[in-house]
Amino acid sequence: MKYVLMFTHDPAQLAGVSEEETQAVYGKVYAWFQENGAVFADTGAELQSIETATTVKHGGVVVDGPFNEAKEVVGGFSVIDVPDMDAAIALVKTWPQLTLPGVAVEIRPMVEDYSQFE
Repeated sequence: MKYVLMFTHDPAQLAGVSEEETQAVYGKVYAWFQENGAVFADTGAELQSIETATTVKHGGVVVDGPFNEAKEVVGGFSVIDVPDMDAAIALVKTWPQLTLPGVAVEIRPMVEDYSQFE
């Protein structure tokens, strides 16, 4: 089953992390992707900073920024293909950035059978 992993963080909590620690974790992140490459259905994507976001709301209103009500922002996403949610959780628990404050990964199952919408 395919799952989307949304890598989120709280910029305020990450502000206190040193550049050296950030770079050390990024090194582990690259290794993590290589070690777990077999379950990734995509090559992953890291997003630009939140200042570059634009949101289109109900009624067609376009605003600058990711103004959904949350402290956390989505920093990137990937699609994995694993047997079930337990396997997805086990994989995500090894995500190296979870050692940093304010970091989280949301796991969401993807719709694979569109016949339910017919």
